[in-house]
Order: sequence, then C-alpha cells, then structure tokens
Amino acid sequence: MTDAHLQQLAQLAGIAVDWIDANGQAQRVSDAALRQVLAGLGHPAADAQSINASIQALKVAHDARHLPPLLTVDVQQPLDLSAFFAANSPCRVLEENGTEQHLHLDANSALPPGLPLGYHQVEIGGQCFTLAVAPARCFSLNDALSTPTPRCWGISAQLYSLRRTGDGGFGDCLALEQLARSAAERGADALAISPLHAMFASDTQRYSPYSPSSRLWLNSVYASPAALLGERAVRMAIETLGLEQTLQQLEDQPLIDWPEAATARYQLLQCLYEDFIDGDHPLRVDFDSYRTQAGHPLEQHCRFEVLQEQAHAQGLTPDWRQWPSAWHNPDSPEVAAFAIEHQSQIQFHAFCQWLIERSLQRAQDAARSNGMAIGLIADLAVGTDGAGSQAWSRQDELLAELNVGAPPDILNRSGQNWGICAFSPEGLRRNGYRAFIELLRANFAHAGGLRIDHVMGLQRLWLIPRGKHASEGAYLHYPLDDLLRLLCLESVRHRTIVLGEDLGTVPEGLREKLAERAILGMRVLQFEQEPPGHFKAILDWPDNALATSSTHDLPPLAGWLQGRDIDWNQRLSLIDEATERHWRNVRHQEREGLRQALHSNYGEHADSDQLIDACIRYLGHTRAPLVMVPLEDLLGVDEQPNLPGTVDSHPNWRRRFAQPAVQLLDDPDAARRLELLAQAREQAWERDR
Repeated sequence: MTDAHLQQLAQLAGIAVDWIDANGQAQRVSDAALRQVLAGLGHPAADAQSINASIQALKVAHDARHLPPLLTVDVQQPLDLSAFFAANSPCRVLEENGTEQHLHLDANSALPPGLPLGYHQVEIGGQCFTLAVAPARCFSLNDALSTPTPRCWGISAQLYSLRRTGDGGFGDCLALEQLARSAAERGADALAISPLHAMFASDTQRYSPYSPSSRLWLNSVYASPAALLGERAVRMAIETLGLEQTLQQLEDQPLIDWPEAATARYQLLQCLYEDFIDGDHPLRVDFDSYRTQAGHPLEQHCRFEVLQEQAHAQGLTPDWRQWPSAWHNPDSPEVAAFAIEHQSQIQFHAFCQWLIERSLQRAQDAARSNGMAIGLIADLAVGTDGAGSQAWSRQDELLAELNVGAPPDILNRSGQNWGICAFSPEGLRRNGYRAFIELLRANFAHAGGLRIDHVMGLQRLWLIPRGKHASEGAYLHYPLDDLLRLLCLESVRHRTIVLGEDLGTVPEGLREKLAERAILGMRVLQFEQEPPGHFKAILDWPDNALATSSTHDLPPLAGWLQGRDIDWNQRLSLIDEATERHWRNVRHQEREGLRQALHSNYGEHADSDQLIDACIRYLGHTRAPLVMVPLEDLLGVDEQPNLPGTVDSHPNWRRRFAQPAVQLLDDPDAARRLELLAQAREQAWERDR
C-alpha cells in the first residue's frame, strides 16, 4: 500500500488533499494529518490493511445504486434519477399538502418539473424517498422591503452587553426589547444579535456564544421571566432566595461575572418553576402546548442537561463521551429509566426553554411592530461543543472527534482551532439531512434574518483532530448544492433573509453561488482596501453583500484607529517585537489611507470622533443593500468584544455598556451617527434607484 492509496481514501471521504491558501499558494495535507482526520471521520487509516478496508467500505457506501432518503431539486427543474431507475418508470408522488400525483419518468430517467415548493414523498418501483423542491433563491432584502434597490440599515449588538435596571448582571431579552423599540423608532430595519444558542446549565464556566451545547435550543439565562410571569412573581422569588444583594452586586460590575450571574439566574428560574408548576398559572396551557409541540428533540436536550448535572454530582466529567456507556445512547433503556426518575428536573429545563423561546419572540414582535422590515437577525454559530447536547443527541450526524477551525489566513496568521464540532457530510446524507433542516427551522423561528457564521462551511470546513494544532487539519467537502437548496426552501417558508459571513479563505466561486441564491456576503471596512491603505471607492463596493464597520472578532473603529488590538496582542505576548513593529507600521499606513479616502469625500477630519462619523457616512453611501453598524462604533467604544486567540487573558464576551439599553441611542455620539447613516442611506437609494 502506498501513499497514493491513502490519498485515494482521503478523496473518497471528501478530504481535499491539495488546496489553495489565503495567499494563493498551493498547499498539500501531510500523510500524518490525513490519517488522523480520516480516523476522526470513522475511516481507519493507520496501516495498509485498514486503508484498504476503509476504501472498500466507502465504495460500498457510495454505490450509485443506493437511493438516498432525501434528494433536492430546484423548482421547475427536472430531477435526474438515471442512477436509480429505468426510463419511463411510473412514479407516485404524495405532495406535502396531501395531493397525490401519478407521473412517469421521462426517456432520460428524469422526474419532470412542475412539483410545487416543499417536501414530497416519491415512490418508484417499490422504493421511496423524500424530494425537497426548493426555490431558486432565498427570501431576500428585495422581498422584505418590496423594492428592487434596498438601501437599508441596522444595528448589531452583543446581547449580553446590554443593561437594564434589575438585569442581574447581563443583558437579556427584555433589554433587547427596549433596544429594538429604540432602534426601530430611529428608522432601523434590522437588529443583529450575538448567538443565543443553548449553553451548559450545570457548567456556567462555559459562556462563549460560539461554543454552544446545542444550536437547536436557546440559552435560557437570557429569558425575561418578568415579562411573562409578572414582576411580582420575580420579586417574590428573589426575596425568597435572598438574592437581592447578590444580583445588585452583579449588576453594578463593569464586566460580567458569568459563573456567578448564570448560577444566580438558574436559582431564580428554579424557584419560579416550582411556583409555576405547583400553582394554577394561566400560562400553564401554553407551556404544555409548547412542550408537546417541541416533542422528543426537546425531551432529549432536557434529559442531557439533567444527566450532566448528575454526572457533576457524582464527580464525573461533564463530557458525555467519558460517561458510563449506558448513558452514551440517548435512546437506551437506562436513559429512559433515568428520565422517569428525574421527571421534575427534566420538566424544569423544558420550562426554561419555554421561557426563553417566548421571550425572544416578544423581542422580534417588538422590533416588527415598531416598524422594522426585518427585525432581529439571529447568529448561527459554525458548530457546537463536541461534549454538548446536540453532539450527544445527533451522534450519527456530527463529528465529535474533530474540531472546526481555520488554516492561517488574513484574520489569523497562525490558524485557528475553535474547539467545536461540525456535521458529518455522510451522516447528513444517510439521515436525509434531518439535522440540518431542524437546525434551520430552529434558528429561523424567531428572527427576520439569519447570519451564518463562517458560511464557507456549507462547502468545506477545516477539520482538526482533537488535541492537535490548526496546521494539522484538512478541508472536508460538504454537499453545497443540497444544503443551499434546503436553505433557500426554509428561508422562503420563514420569510427570513440570509447573510453569510464570508471572511477569511473563501473557495473560488462560492461568493458567486451565494449571490445567485440571494445570500448576502459581508464586507468589513478595514478589509476593503488594497494594502497598504488604498481603500475601495464608495461606488466600487458590491451590491450583493452587507457593509459593516467591524465585527465581534475585530476592534471597533476607535480601537482600530488607536491600535488597541495591537496593544492587546503585545501585552499578552501573542506577537514578537518584529511582528509588532511591522503591524504598527502597516496600521499607520492604513490609517492614513483611510483619512485620505474620507477626506476626498467629506473634507477635513481632525479627530477620531470625526473620522468615525465619516466612516459611517462612507458605509452609508456604498451600494450595499444593508449597512450594519455595531453599537460599539455608534458609541465610539475602543475595546472589542472578543480577542481571537485568547480565552481568559482578555475579557471575551464580558464587556457591558455603561448606559441602559433604553438610553443607548440617545447618547449624543450615537444619535448623531445614526442620523448621518440614515441620511447617507437615503442619498444612496436616490442615487441608485
């Protein structure tokens, strides 16, 4: 067996042996890395014998005669079934609405076009499959605003950073409601927020919103119980628990103390639950209805939460992969018996999910009812923690032994290992894309838009064996066309726009494919230049991507102008002296180039405040259909929410604004910049319509 056989196995498994990096240089994955990634995919490759066995197993799995449980097709397009059925075969189609059709494949063994959008059951020759008929494009900004040349704007916010009186130490959905109303009153059409994915109720040390336990459920600490159960009920629970002083101290802190604040919130939720269940609350019917509708997937998540609590109580690791084997299978008799024994605590976690689901819907309703065309834009993290609920409940569809990351690129010169796991392409196909469809439905449910973090993951992901460096990974290919069709179908059904975060190493042709599907790309001001400092002219910005001044992983405008990100990297010894000198020199050239670009459009700008004003006007005048400005840039804040490459040394995901959410946009700087942005957007619309 030679290296060629190892490469053959890698290619059969969907791994890119050769790839092009962010600098356009050809790269090849080492044999050692291939063996480890293949092992993580479930294809042993340690020696010649195991490689040969894995090749044979994959050839059987890829046999063209094996009919998948779900196929996708674009509406009004034929479906080629020649690999499975003979020409002119009769077929029975049961449409999603119950209508039955009897058709024949054509002379090329294709199912003729004409079926409506939706999921239909097709039977041919005794074999059955689901056919997903997808629209050509996602629900778009044009659809949402009923105009062919949208030039709208919105605000982006880290939800936890918001303040309100009595919040207990971090922002929640009630503060989000307040900000949504305030932004809508000023003309915003969208409010993008940080991920609200479910975390770990029994492990409050974990709080990065991009490393969740599950992307199917929500983080219940963000619920606003007072809005649903009443302020009196919440006040009485706080008094019963004696939490008044603790909550006030947490609220007064400049940074969020997640372990303490989340623990206190769960204590409060537990007390509220006990009163809710024991009493005759008028919302009990709504809770029971929610739990019934959410069904087995919710039950599995809640069981996982209680299993993890019990593991902690017994001194076991919180990682289910190291639990007793009887707990590994969510559908085992042992887990079922455990669920009967712990019914009340399982019901408590269902209660928490009900609270946060209803709270988030209230915030979206507030945004839309006050005039936003889109409302909330949810954020879909690229993966989940392999030790979490979703990896446990969807073991055949997630790759818990491989981490998602990125090779060295313009965002991070040493590559990144994000410590999260992703879908298995083979598992998705094998299960009829069940996990992907339910993921989309869960995240479209309470938003007018969805931002897909690292959208390149629809085509390929850089996967790294657990415990290894980012450089020891490889790209794994995903069924892009199928995923895009399902994304379009669910987007149109939910009337939700889709944004794709396409920063970093982007495969050739992907941006064009996304644009064809009405998925907006993302352009960040500091990257829209030809280094060093030659910034793109206003009219050269594309009209198929949103424009923004910064992201959660980058310094705000004030911080970028001051070099705060460089200061932090130097302070934490993340860079050496030579790198620091080079970085500061480049930043000086970039800053001067930006000054020149802004001066040519808007005249003199002496200080940072004026530069920020001009940057926001500049973005507003571009051809971008949507401009999003982070709250940090509206307020002139210089510290960023997250510093990539750090965990505890920088206060990631802990920063809060000093002012309450209801007052943030009344700040003189924020009010002025919003007015400038609104004027620039109106002028851009008049110019381009």
